[in-house]
Amino acid sequence: MSEVKLKDALDALKKSGVRITPQRHAILEYLISTHSHPTADEIYKALEGDFPNMSVATVYNNLRVFRNAGLIKELTYGDASSRFDFVTHDHYHIICDECGTIVDFHHPRLEEVERLASHVTGFKVNSHRLEVYGTCPACASGVVSVN
Repeated sequence: MSEVKLKDALDALKKSGVRITPQRHAILEYLISTHSHPTADEIYKALEGDFPNMSVATVYNNLRVFRNAGLIKELTYGDASSRFDFVTHDHYHIICDECGTIVDFHHPRLEEVERLASHVTGFKVNSHRLEVYGTCPACASGVVSVN
């Protein structure tokens, strides 16, 4: 399944005139394969062994290209680091207050929020974001979790 997502994403970039470099390919592949919602620094650290000449700036620049192409979402939570999520479908996040682990979840009735907000306020809704906060099973059990 992730091979199809990667091919579709690369095709979308090519159609919009974006050149596919080995680094760009690797960053996109990493984002598709991970469920950890990584920071740019985490992506850089994961790939630096394969691309010793790649810089953190290269990662940030590629993330901006992917975001502008609508392939990823940038998630900000008030701290210094944005996290990045490959866009496959509308979904929401539950975040551990203790370790910061972010997990995707989907609930179809939550999509009614946009329709209701539009109906009640008259706004044309462009998007919405929902986060639920709590304690992950690892933190609740005292096991150290690595996000």
